[in-house]
Amino acid sequence: MSVNEYLNLFLEEAREHLQILNDELLKLEQNPADKGAVDEIFRAAHTLKGMSATMGYEKIAELTHKMENILDELRESKIVFSENLSELLFKCVDALETMVENVATENSEKFNISGILNDLKNFNQKDIGITQNHEMGVNNKLELNDYDHNLIKVAQERNFNIYEIKVEIAPECVMKSVRAFMVFNSLEKLGEVVKSVPPVQDIEDEKFEKDFIVVLITDKTQNEIAKVLNQISEVEVKEIGSLGLINGSTPQETNSVQEISSFSKTEDAKKGINNKISQTVRVDISKLDKLMNLVGELVINKTRLEQIFRTNDLSALNETAEQIDRISADLQTVVMDVRMVPIEQVFNRFPRMVRDLAKELGKEINLIMEGKETELDRTVIDEIADPLVHLIRNSIDHGIESLEERRKKGKPAQGTLRLSAKQEGNSIIILVEDDGQGINLEKVKSKALEKGIITTNQLEQMDENSIVDLIFSPGFSTASQITDISGRGVGLDVVRSKIQSLKGNVAVESKEGQGSKFTIKLPLTLAIIQALMVKVGPEIYAIPLANINETTSINLNDIKKVQDQEVMVLRNHVLPLVRLAKVLEVPNMDNYESEELFVVVVRKNNKFIGLIVNELIGQQEIVISSLGKFLNGVPGIAGAAILGDGTVSLILDIGTLF
Repeated sequence: MSVNEYLNLFLEEAREHLQILNDELLKLEQNPADKGAVDEIFRAAHTLKGMSATMGYEKIAELTHKMENILDELRESKIVFSENLSELLFKCVDALETMVENVATENSEKFNISGILNDLKNFNQKDIGITQNHEMGVNNKLELNDYDHNLIKVAQERNFNIYEIKVEIAPECVMKSVRAFMVFNSLEKLGEVVKSVPPVQDIEDEKFEKDFIVVLITDKTQNEIAKVLNQISEVEVKEIGSLGLINGSTPQETNSVQEISSFSKTEDAKKGINNKISQTVRVDISKLDKLMNLVGELVINKTRLEQIFRTNDLSALNETAEQIDRISADLQTVVMDVRMVPIEQVFNRFPRMVRDLAKELGKEINLIMEGKETELDRTVIDEIADPLVHLIRNSIDHGIESLEERRKKGKPAQGTLRLSAKQEGNSIIILVEDDGQGINLEKVKSKALEKGIITTNQLEQMDENSIVDLIFSPGFSTASQITDISGRGVGLDVVRSKIQSLKGNVAVESKEGQGSKFTIKLPLTLAIIQALMVKVGPEIYAIPLANINETTSINLNDIKKVQDQEVMVLRNHVLPLVRLAKVLEVPNMDNYESEELFVVVVRKNNKFIGLIVNELIGQQEIVISSLGKFLNGVPGIAGAAILGDGTVSLILDIGTLF
């Protein structure tokens, strides 16, 4: 087995278990008596330990192993859940997350865990005072019942050897149950294991010190058995003796060997070969079944087309074309559905982050999350996390007031931060809303003037929404002091540019003293979009439908100029106009001059402009293709689409035209 083959699977499952650890620790912090949460934490840590040991990531396995010691005592009510224990376990989870991400980037678990291991050890000694309650080690004693006696008697009559084998596992071994399984697995190839002390279930749960006893019926010799077992690392055969019938033994329940979870460690795990981490999506099998059925239909119609070609039966051609059109539409829907994943994958990381920031700042914050089941394209999910992190951190740091300030204002001591998602048409709306102090307009004005972002004349012509929108300007901040969390407004230009790169937009509403609401609007998918096809001179362009407000026509004589800017009056509002032919430098426009032109009214947040085009072709679904690294980042162009006749149409990036 090459470990690199399973690296993606390991990372995906490890992140899931780390998320479980975070979620359940948060639950336990809210309700220390929740035994279900303790069991979930233990199971997640135990599974992560096994996976890591299998893959050869010894530091991860060692840390989870030490965590298990404390968690086991917690499960058995030998200790109580305290704030100190909570902080220590969260610290362990953070270290595990760091090591797992190091594995993702370097295929190694570089991280110094000696400090955390020392904290666990000291906590163990100081606060737990564990007393070993296992009757194992040197006190292990083999006792046979009547069934065992009869089995041994039959084996002896058939000239088999019966051995009592005492095996010792090295004290520094992290995964004792794995070594024990390897011992059992090797012995079962040599004969039949009829008994073990302690029982197999205890060995599987690692409820033994360092040694255990196995009774084996075999036709092999003692030397052959010792040779096989001594090949297992961290395992030593202490004693092999022939076992005869033991009289006067105390009967006890028969213990049959149960299967222990199988792990195998290979050298490939230690080589640290760099491997590209691929993105994965878990898909419901019913979606794949539907996809397979559609592909089957497509193959049938392909065969039918070939038959039409041979027989020249043109009457059947139209029907077949319609069938293929239906199948391709269904295929597109199913493939898009396969790409969709719940936004819960992003939302789930925030409760822990909010908890940590609130404790650091001495605030009480109630995080409300809604619409976690809302689905978004996999590529968008990967990119939206960072902007959301920034908005949430800003809300906690400089949006929600301190406990004292909230009490003075007559607000509840506990601030509310609401994170919600919903689908509207072909878009996803994400809201980040707090009940904090809101955005101080006077501060925004003075800072904008101070930094030269706007002039006094411009400020006089701006409405309230436009002033608030200034917080998205590069380098803008209203923070009186910079913290390691960030002042409100710091870096919001980065948030907006990131969201715009996802073909979305972000807007903010704020009421001073009542709170702020950031609204992010994103397309459902970046792969296939609805677009309006327009003609500018001889060229055809695609304008994303999500950016279009309406279309209208205009006569050349109705175009006016205000401060050298062409405008038109649309329903008593002045609308700035942009000639696409001029912006895109379309050649040979002289041949396309006419008295009547078409205007596509597009929007960006609360701003509108009219794009002048020569002709409206119609709405069309297009597949977005990249322009490659050489043409990437060209202002006004978001990508390209191949049309039905094979020609290439450029897709306009509306955000850059404002």
